[in-house]
Amino acid sequence: MSLIGETTGPAVADLIKDATDASFAADVIEASKTTPVIIDFWAEWCGPCRQLGPALEKAVTAAKGAVKLVKIDIDKNPAYAGQLRVQSIPAVFAFVDGRPVDGFMGALPDSQVKDFVAKIAKLGGGGVSPVDELLAMAKESLELGDMGGAAQAYAQVLQADPANVRALGGMAKVYLAAGDHDRAREFLDLAPPGARDADLDSVRAALTLADEAPSETDAFEARLTANPNDHEARFEIAKALAGRGRHEEAVDHLLYIVDKDREWNDGAARKQALIIFEAAGHSSEVARHGRRKLSAILFS
Repeated sequence: MSLIGETTGPAVADLIKDATDASFAADVIEASKTTPVIIDFWAEWCGPCRQLGPALEKAVTAAKGAVKLVKIDIDKNPAYAGQLRVQSIPAVFAFVDGRPVDGFMGALPDSQVKDFVAKIAKLGGGGVSPVDELLAMAKESLELGDMGGAAQAYAQVLQADPANVRALGGMAKVYLAAGDHDRAREFLDLAPPGARDADLDSVRAALTLADEAPSETDAFEARLTANPNDHEARFEIAKALAGRGRHEEAVDHLLYIVDKDREWNDGAARKQALIIFEAAGHSSEVARHGRRKLSAILFS
């Protein structure tokens, strides 16, 4: 059964429309009294307009109804462009409560367009965009163990914004929790190069631990019983525990090694503990308590 459910959202036709000088009052002034409206002044002959237009449409669609986009061809509708003193295109203005509140001229990178739309969406009241609400809902579901609910919320975000790093990291974490490491890796691979996110980093670390975990530990456990200071055996047992998600037990073994010989195997135990902290999450109890214990050992 797929973890991802059906997604819904406002129809694109309700969010993006062509307007004229005649419809400006209704499509911009009145409409902005309930939902922020972004105006894109453009023309057929304008090359940068063809670059900016799709980026605006994508960002507005991703906002899931928190903001609307009105497109006005200035060649056919020069009146309001003149009133707003548009001197070059593309020219973008944002209206809230019937008045202009922000804007810019010229094409911008997609990331800046997305940030502009998000900023305007927050001016519409409530201060939180629908995408942020979905991400918060997904995170809460994930923490409560509701993997289906988390997956559905993350999927709604990714439907509108396939490169949303927080949603990709969240979906990777959902599949990791379900034991589907291959699908978790697929979502990691979809993240833009160099993208950093706590969930992405956590899943990467957890997969590294799982890949390195020995499948059998009976021989190592027998060695450790015979000699509690057999650091190699203890280290392999810690790797196996970490690969199974038993992070606290794994850290206890690793810190024992560090306490006895912090430079053993070029500091391997300390390095492994740091990977576990990342896999567990830097704000987790395992990481917080483990770091305190590690610091106490290193600086004692």
